[in-house]
Amino acid sequence: MEFSLPRYREPDFAAAPLSSAPDVRWVPSEADGIAPEGFHSTSMFPEYFRVNGAWRLAPESRMDASVVLRPDGQLDVVENRNLRRGDLVAVGRGENGEDGIYLHCHGFDEGAAASAGQFEFRKGRSRETSYARDYDQLLALLKHEREHGNILWVMGPAFAFDSDARRAMQAVIEAGYCHGLLAGNALATHDLEAAHLHTALGQDIYTQVSRPDGHYNHLDVINRVRRCGSIASFIGQYGIQDGILYALTKTGTPYVLTGSIRDDGPLPGVIGDAYEGQAAMRALVRKSTTVICLATMLHTIATGNMTPSFRVQPDGSVRPVYLYAVDADEFVVNKLLDRGSLAATTMVTNVQDFIFVVARGLGLL
Repeated sequence: MEFSLPRYREPDFAAAPLSSAPDVRWVPSEADGIAPEGFHSTSMFPEYFRVNGAWRLAPESRMDASVVLRPDGQLDVVENRNLRRGDLVAVGRGENGEDGIYLHCHGFDEGAAASAGQFEFRKGRSRETSYARDYDQLLALLKHEREHGNILWVMGPAFAFDSDARRAMQAVIEAGYCHGLLAGNALATHDLEAAHLHTALGQDIYTQVSRPDGHYNHLDVINRVRRCGSIASFIGQYGIQDGILYALTKTGTPYVLTGSIRDDGPLPGVIGDAYEGQAAMRALVRKSTTVICLATMLHTIATGNMTPSFRVQPDGSVRPVYLYAVDADEFVVNKLLDRGSLAATTMVTNVQDFIFVVARGLGLL
């Protein structure tokens, strides 16, 4: 299958009601972290703001943030907690031009007519859905994005429990189909446990046979990594030669590990502060053009909330951002869509099988 990016269609600003819309109102923030009453909350879709009689696109967006007009005229999308006193914040809840704000949901649709209620939730799919075409489209997309885009993977620990899944993801990373990765402490811990001791939570990653005192294995690995001072130092000192973290380190691919209240250890490099972790995640999300979320409900929803459906490229053109949500549980992939977080492609399947099919389809296995 040959891949081509869809063409983006701007709104017709010369037609009513946009042609006669007022300028958007800007109200200064009264204090750090406080938005003015009636602030406009952003979505993942392209949003235009009428400033001095001209419609302007906010170049980056995310769910549930405010838009700030900078002194140099730049439009910044800012989480409310990051607002500073005096920031000029866009005010208005209308999204069809009446408040100088236009939410453009159909820029990539071929001949789609705008509905009265533009912000619509999307439907998920089930285990019975055929995914053959989705795989073909994803493989074509990945081949395009390796050279022309930025592929971000969001992964739960399920991969570290299976030898074939680890091998497949390592091949994907080493072949250049990963430009960044988001995960938690568990994925890194059990991937390093698998590389060091060939177990995950004490079970052999191929035979699934539990090792004597295997419940200590992941704790021993965490302790040894902490003694080494970093994941990279552990990989070098213990001669690690396989796995996801090994491939990321070997290729210099950036990754962000964010912690949770239940983490063991955690490993050095895991970010324990939730908001610091969110900022680090968003730094990688800002670069991404394709995001693939696999078997991690909280990371998937968090990433979906901070991922726009579009990206403004250096030449000023607008392209879509593709998001895939893959999980064996229908509830997980549909929860992202029920929240309205993003227009995503959902696939209900075992992620260990998914990554093996993808790596084989790319000719890596």
